[in-house]
Amino acid sequence: METTHRQKLRSAKEAAELIKSGDRVVLANLCAEPRLLPDSLMDRAPDIHGVRLFQMRPLGAFIQRCSEPGMEEHVKWATAFTGGVGQINRLIKDGRADFYPIPLSKIPWLFRSGTFRPDVFMGTVSPPDNQGYCSLGVSVDYAHAAMETAKTVIVEVNENMPRTGGDSLVHVSDIDYFVESDEPIYELPPAEKTGLEEKLAENVAGLVDDGATIQIGWGAVSESIPPFLKEKRNLGMHSEMFPASAVTLVEEGALTCQRMAINKGKIVCAFAAGGKETYDWLNENSMIQMKHLDYTNDSRVIAMNHKMTTINAALQVDLYGNVYADMLGFDQYSGAGGQPDFILGAQLCPEGKSIIVLPSTALNGKASRIVSHPSLTGNPKAPAIPTIARFHADYVVTELGVASLKDKTTRERAKELVKIAHPDFMDALYTDGRKLNLS
Repeated sequence: METTHRQKLRSAKEAAELIKSGDRVVLANLCAEPRLLPDSLMDRAPDIHGVRLFQMRPLGAFIQRCSEPGMEEHVKWATAFTGGVGQINRLIKDGRADFYPIPLSKIPWLFRSGTFRPDVFMGTVSPPDNQGYCSLGVSVDYAHAAMETAKTVIVEVNENMPRTGGDSLVHVSDIDYFVESDEPIYELPPAEKTGLEEKLAENVAGLVDDGATIQIGWGAVSESIPPFLKEKRNLGMHSEMFPASAVTLVEEGALTCQRMAINKGKIVCAFAAGGKETYDWLNENSMIQMKHLDYTNDSRVIAMNHKMTTINAALQVDLYGNVYADMLGFDQYSGAGGQPDFILGAQLCPEGKSIIVLPSTALNGKASRIVSHPSLTGNPKAPAIPTIARFHADYVVTELGVASLKDKTTRERAKELVKIAHPDFMDALYTDGRKLNLS
C-alpha cells in the first residue's frame, strides 16, 4: 500500500526532536522558510549542542533567538549571503556565525562535496497532487541539493505555497516527515521607489536592448528597475531571483521570452519573492520554470542566452573598476550572491552586457559611492575586498550617467567614473586619481 503524506505527519515539536547534537541542518531560502519548524528548533536548542544551521537569507523572527548570547554553542548560524540582516552581520563579525565566501552557484556543491553535507533539510511545500507530487513553490534554488544529500527531510505542507513549474516537484516518497501549516507564506514587500530610483532605472533602461535576456539582482535598487523596462519588446528572463515587479513586464507585453536562445517562452529563475498577488500569479503558471542554482547560475548556461544582460547593485566602485558589493571595509554586509556567476556569463555571451547600478552617494549624501582606493583613506568602511575584480568591469550606472569601462584603459576608466560621481566629490576623486597616476 502506497504511503501518503498523512501517514508521515508529525507536530513541529516532534519534528524538531529528530535533530540531534552535532547535526548540520539546511533551512529553505527566503520566502519558503517554514513558519513553525525554526521556532520549534530554537525551543529545543537548550537540549542540543554543536548544531550548525545553514540558510541563505532568513525572514522569520527566529533569527533573533539564534542571536542570543551563547546560542552559538547550541545552534550556530552558517550562510553564504546575509542580505544585509544586521543580526547575522554582527554574529559573523563576532565570530559567532560562519560565512562561506562563495557565489550562489557553489551552494549545491557545498552540500554535495561533504563540507556542509546536511543531516536534516527543513522546507515548505505545497500539498501533494493526485500523483503524490508536492511543489517547492517559490524556492527551488538549493533545496534539491539539500534534499538529495540530507539523511532526513522534514517539510511543512502548506496550501498557501503556489505550485510552480520546472524542477519544483518532489514526490511524497522522498520526504520523511510532514508538518501541517496553514499560515501565509512569507512575503517580501516591494521596494519603495523615489526619484533617485527612477533616474537610475532610466539610465539602466537605455542599455537594455529589445530581445535581450535579463537578470535582475538582489536589492531595492535592482528590483525597482523592471517597471521602467515596459517599453522594451521581446525581453527574456534568466535570473536567480524572480522579482515581483517583473509581473508588470509580462502584463505590459515587454517580457515575452520569445527571443530566448534556450528555454524559449519561459521565465527561468531559482526563487521568487513578493506578496500574495505574486504567488497567485506564479501558481500553475506555465511560463515559469523554477530551476536549481546548478542551472540558473551556471555561467556556461547563462552565456547561451541571447544578449544576456545582467543588472546588479553594488555598495561602491573604485576608480580602477573594482566592484564592492558584499563588504564594508572588512565587515561582511551581504554576500556575493549570483553577481560573479552572471557577470562571467554575460562576459562569455556574444553581445552580452553586465550593468552595475548604484546611487552616487551614501549616508544622505555624506559619502561618495564612486571611490578612489582603500590605500588613500583611513576610513574603516572604505572598500577593502572587491566582489568583482576590475578585469570583469563593463557598465557602471549612477543617477548621473553611465560609465562604459570594458574597452577603456585604466586612466580612461577613472575619467569615466568620475563623470558619474556626485559633483560634491569630483574634486577629491580627481586629486586621488592623480595620486594613483590615473589622471
